[in-house]
Formats: sequence, C-alpha cells, structure tokens
Amino acid sequence: MKIQAFVIVGFLFFLLGSNAGYAEESLQDLIDQTPENGTLQLEDKTYEGNIVISSPITIIGTKETVIKGEGKGNVITVKASNVTLKNFSVINSGHDRNSGEEYAGIKLMKDGNIVDQIKITDCFHGVYLSQSHHNKVSNVTVIGKENGEIGGQGNGIQLYYSHQNELVNNYIEGTRDGIFFDYSHENISKGNEIQHTRYGLHYMYSDRNKFTKNRFSYNIGGAAIMESRGTILENNQFILNQGTRSYGLLMQSTNDTVITKNLFFQNQRGIYFDQSQKAIVKDNEFLQNQIGVEVWASSADQVFSGNRFSNNIATVLTFGGKDNNQWSENGKGNYWGNSISVLDLDQNGIGDYPVEYKSSLYQLVEDNELAYLFLKSPAIKVYEKMNEVLNKKEVMVTDQFPLVEKGTINENNNLYIIILLLMVILGSVYWKRKRRRA
Repeated sequence: MKIQAFVIVGFLFFLLGSNAGYAEESLQDLIDQTPENGTLQLEDKTYEGNIVISSPITIIGTKETVIKGEGKGNVITVKASNVTLKNFSVINSGHDRNSGEEYAGIKLMKDGNIVDQIKITDCFHGVYLSQSHHNKVSNVTVIGKENGEIGGQGNGIQLYYSHQNELVNNYIEGTRDGIFFDYSHENISKGNEIQHTRYGLHYMYSDRNKFTKNRFSYNIGGAAIMESRGTILENNQFILNQGTRSYGLLMQSTNDTVITKNLFFQNQRGIYFDQSQKAIVKDNEFLQNQIGVEVWASSADQVFSGNRFSNNIATVLTFGGKDNNQWSENGKGNYWGNSISVLDLDQNGIGDYPVEYKSSLYQLVEDNELAYLFLKSPAIKVYEKMNEVLNKKEVMVTDQFPLVEKGTINENNNLYIIILLLMVILGSVYWKRKRRRA
C-alpha cells in the first residue's frame, strides 16, 4: 500500500509539474525577461492584462496583435526612456472619471520614446504624455465614441507639462478633443488629421508650438488656441467646422501668433479673435465661410496681408468698437475678391486707391447671438442690400494697398471701367463740339 501511495503521489507531482512547466507566460513576464535595449516580437494574437514597461526595450507586433487592458487603469504605462512601441492595437483602458489619474491606452511618463503604427480604441485617452519630453508619436490611429457622451471620454492625444515632442501623421476621430496641450511648450505637430471631435486642437498655457500641414474637419471647433504665445500655424486646413458659434480657428488671449498659408473653407467663422495681440495673418485663403474673420476690439495690433477672401457671406466683421489692427504691410494688402471693388488701371496688382469693406451684419450679430444660425439665409443678403440703400453700413476694414491678380479684372470693377469709358467718350464729344463752335 505504501508503494502504491508513493507511485500515485509521484504521478500527481509529475502531472502538476508538467502543467506548470507549460503554463503560458503573460505579456508582463515576457517584457520583464527582455534585456535592456532588446526587442520583443509579439505574435498574431490578443495579449490580456495591463502592462508596465520599466526598462528601455522595443516591442513590435503585427496587424493582428492586440493588447487588451483590464478595463481599469492604463493599458500600457511607460516608465522608462528610449522605449519603442510599434505595429499593434491597444484596447480597453479604464474610463473612471472620478480617479485622480486620467487613464489612457498608452501613457508615457519618461523621455525619448517612440510610439508608431498603433491603433487605439475603447480607451479614455488615446496617448497621454505626462511630464514626458522628446518623444515621437507617429502614424497612430485613435478612434473614440463619436456619437457617445463627449464628457464620457478623453482626448486622442494629450500633453501635460510635456515639451519638445513630435506628433506626426496621426489620425484621430470621434474623441472629446483631438489633441490637447496643457502647459506644454515647443512641440511640433505635422500631418495630423482630426475630425468629428469637439475641438480638433485644444490648446492652453502652451508656448512656441508649431502646427504644419494638419487637417481639422467636421469638428465643432477646428482649433482653439488660448492663453498662449508664440504659436505658429502654417499650411493647415480648417474645413467644414460647423455648429452654434463654431469656428475654424479660435484665438483667445494669445500673443505673437503667426498664421500663414492656411485654408479656411466652409466654417461658420474662419478665424475668431478675442483678447489677442500681435498676430501675423498672412497669405491665407478664406473661402465660402459664413464669416471670414471675426475680430473683437479687445484684440489689437494684428497684421493682415496677402490673404485671399472669396465668396464668404461676411468677409470681415469687427465688434466692440473701433479695432486697432492693420490690413496691409509693406505696401501689400489683401485680395478681396468680389466683396470690395478694387481699381487697378495700371495693372500692377495693387489697387490705385485704398478701399473699405462695409457691412451692417455686425450690429445684427452683436445684438442677437442667434443671428449666427441664419447667416446662410437669403434674407441676410436682402438685409445687407437694404442697409446699403439706407446708408447704414459701417466700415469693417480699410485696406491701404488692396491686391488684384495681375492681368485680371475684378467683376466689381466693370462699372468703374464703363464709367471711365463714358467719361472719355463724353469728354471727346464735348471738346469736338466746342472746337466747331469756335
């Protein structure tokens, strides 16, 4: 009996030991076993559980690799520098809004990391940089709950006290805000596409950041720049950002901003300025917006030059009293399309005289905020024409050096040319008759 018992115990030990030896290692175990500066290649499968990376390693997946979090906390927390995450999907972070920590699919807490070719879904924030510098986040796709409660989800990419990072070629859709900057300086955002969010870009207390070749479309607000200075916005597209008091670009309490070579197309308002100083607004195109540029008198010393205004319902509206902004620089004003008649008889591309843009809409909008909702109505054109006849339009802009395309004739100049020709003909007839009588 003793021998039989011994055999049975030995057999059970063998089975248990055998099963333990073949137990599947967790992703965290694999990460902990990867040597510093080593590479961990993931398989075509789903790895479950939150992970923490505490040493400089590279993790590379495939299109079929998924890291699925526990539904609480961050899915991936990076607590080391020089970590590379590449080519896999991340899902299922915590969504607890009562937590002291804002959870994310990927949270970076150190410097010099690379996040590339990652798809993030069902996470509160997509990628969150917390006091994390010199990182590169590129080719990341973040998909939020577009039709869900906006407050119930976070942002696509968020930077908190994080400086000198690069955000390149990322795609964000349906999150609360696309990219959120908070006390984060000298970052570069290039080639990102953001749509169907509250604010495509939400930006506060952050200085000297540069945004180039980004596309903000179908958001409530394209980009909101607040309480910041030294921002550069170049070659971006702000398209179809529509809603109640919506805008392509909001500039509020900003200083020394450079806004150049951007496209503002079919927004409720192309650019909105409030309490902002010393912006350079140059060589932008404002096409088919309800209001091209809206400027409040609290904003001063903006310089507008080389901009093209075409087919906006209201080209420029100024509010709150006389503004102190400049609509030309170094002998170069703006292209006004058919909204202002510009006479250029010598065809040098610069108007022969200063011009004024007048409108009566400013009073309507200032008195009744709901007027924004009716700017597309045909009645607005009737309202403007009626006030033109009654001479109740106010000067919104004076451009000392309006621009005209060389070799072209502004449609509104036809009347001027006809009048000049008639004056020449009538003058010629008058002098001929006078000579005959003499």
